[in-house]
Amino acid sequence: MYLKPSFHKREIEENFYNYSFYALSDIEELINSKYYFYGDKVYNILAKLSFEKFARNFTFDEKVLAVAIDDHTRHDFSHTSILTRHLKSNYIQTKSNILKAQSKVKYAGKDLNFRKNNPRNFKLANIYNKTTILCDDLITTGATIIEGKKVLKNKNNQVLFSLTLADAKI
Repeated sequence: MYLKPSFHKREIEENFYNYSFYALSDIEELINSKYYFYGDKVYNILAKLSFEKFARNFTFDEKVLAVAIDDHTRHDFSHTSILTRHLKSNYIQTKSNILKAQSKVKYAGKDLNFRKNNPRNFKLANIYNKTTILCDDLITTGATIIEGKKVLKNKNNQVLFSLTLADAKI
């Protein structure tokens, strides 16, 4: 079946993992729909097939907060907010506008060195002492996720792992 997700695991920092559902090469055109007016429909379908299914099978001993990486609205919707919203379950709580990039630098097509020299400078809402999952649509180098994790940890939040639709290294 086309669009059938398969779970992939990548260590992006010692003992910290990203889980993704697709290889970027398999869904790149769909990922790029975020730049068009119809992208919200595509992201809702992808989120139902992956994030929602994940949430139905996820259990934990306490409520976990799903945090979208930079869920600002572009093209009348936020692709990361759509993904994160589909994680809502008995074990996962979702909130919007928690982790916002202050830098407007575009990372698409840039290497790790560029990303490290041009941080997102995330601003975190007043979230303290929470157990969290970081959510994004795509992982390439992992720099954005690691930066988001550090900001969350600076306010005594625990980040269990990150969850993305696609991994560019698969």
